[in-house]
Amino acid sequence: MRHGRSPPSGRLPIVRLHSTRRRKPSSTRWLSRQLNDAYVAEARRLSYRSRAAFKLIELDARFRLLRPGQRVVDLGCAPGGWTQVAVERVGRRGRVVGIDVAATPPLLGAVLLCGDARDPVTPSALEAALGGLADIVLSDMAPSTTGHAATDHLRIVAIAEDAFTVASQILKPGGDFVAKVFQGGAEGPLLAALKRDFAELRHAKPPASRAESAETYVIATGFRGGR
Repeated sequence: MRHGRSPPSGRLPIVRLHSTRRRKPSSTRWLSRQLNDAYVAEARRLSYRSRAAFKLIELDARFRLLRPGQRVVDLGCAPGGWTQVAVERVGRRGRVVGIDVAATPPLLGAVLLCGDARDPVTPSALEAALGGLADIVLSDMAPSTTGHAATDHLRIVAIAEDAFTVASQILKPGGDFVAKVFQGGAEGPLLAALKRDFAELRHAKPPASRAESAETYVIATGFRGGR
């Protein structure tokens, strides 16, 4: 893979935890999964802020989304894993702007804004920070899951629709859009709008997505809109 940063492979020694009175069983399971997750270990080794960085690395390897000199927007950027990958890929000639409702620690090579993607002023703020229209808009935003499939699908579609609303205002003609959805969640008006406004629409679940997760990504390329 490019830049010498490949997804982890092979097996790690299994770390087993014993439940304690101070730790809930669910917390023990979560901690055990983290300690035995090769992507988590590799993210620490490479100083990525989250294992999610490998999802973008894998999507980029498959679809060649990020190129030197691009202007990139990362919606819902905290803690900054995807932003880090974008900065690496676009290089010094590129421009990366991230935004999140949570404050994101500074990241060399990126402009990080604190704000809500749903705010009407967000598109203009992003364009100003970019110094022009975006070549690609990324969104790894997701709501807290409830465990109720229908409700979770509605929530993730609503967030993906919000991301698309922003993308449609700041993407240059021919630009690309990547957004997280849940399997079976990118349907109806959102899917129709993406097919209408982009030359090609594909779905992918990168290997770094946990097997038990219902998440997948829509990759829309060749934006037909613009000014």
